[in-house]
Order: sequence, then structure tokens, then C-alpha cells
Amino acid sequence: MIRPATPADIPAIHSLIRELADYERALEEVRATEEQLHEALFGPHPAAYAHVATDPTDTVVGYAIWFLNFSTWRGVHGIYLEDLYVRPTARGTGHGKALLTELARICVDRGYQRLEWSVLNWNTPAIDFYKSLGAHPQDEWTVYRLTDETLRKAAGTT
Repeated sequence: MIRPATPADIPAIHSLIRELADYERALEEVRATEEQLHEALFGPHPAAYAHVATDPTDTVVGYAIWFLNFSTWRGVHGIYLEDLYVRPTARGTGHGKALLTELARICVDRGYQRLEWSVLNWNTPAIDFYKSLGAHPQDEWTVYRLTDETLRKAAGTT
């Protein structure tokens, strides 16, 4: 049901990324191409990793994209889960839990001490799912972001 992604999974992952963005009301923000995903996941210097969830016919129905972060306080790596998505028709069958279980197993096996991710405040189904697994919200932290023009301005390139 869960396996590391392969280059052949890129079209399915790209399609699921677009589904997730549509669900999150931000489809117009998706700029990633299949070529970029291939380079990020399978190029000479992978920046991210992916696992896929498959149904009994080996069709990809979900994915997790993640990368390593580092805790200066704990002195070890952790995993930051960038995306977790399971197609609505496959929800409730254990795919999401199995993806998170696999990432937790990787953390434990490698001595990582954190598995972290962000969730939109309005996404109650996801929040309820994460809490059912024992995850705790870190509500004392606020995520900040620079993109596009604000990123270029901060870099002094505009």
C-alpha cells in the first residue's frame, strides 16, 4: 500500500498536487512542473523525498512529499512533511495513516526526533485526523513566508 515513489510516479504525483491545491482553494498558485518534481525527487541532488499510497490495482491514490529539517535544540534531523494527500475516493481506507506511519518509522529508524507539518486552520477533517493520531498543534508558532516580489525585495534584487 505504501512505497517510495519512483520516477514513473511523477505524473500521478503532479496530478494529486493539483487536486490538493484545488481542495485548498489555491490551484492558481501551482507552478510546479513534472520536470521540476523529477529533478527535486530524483535528480543528482534530491531536495525532497516522496512516498505513494496505492490501491489494490497499484494505482497511486495518495502521496507524501517530505524533506529533512534540523532542530538546533535537539541536535538532530527531523522530517518536515510538505504535502500529505489522499484522493477523496480513497479516504477512510487507511492510506493517510499508513503514509504518516511510514514517515514516523523513518524518523525512529534514523534517530530523527520530530515529524512536523502545517495544516490550514479551516481544514477541520485534516485537523481531526491528525489529532486522532496523537499529533499536537503548535499554536504558539506562526509561519512566515516570503515569495515572489517580497522574496526578491528581501534579497535586494528588485
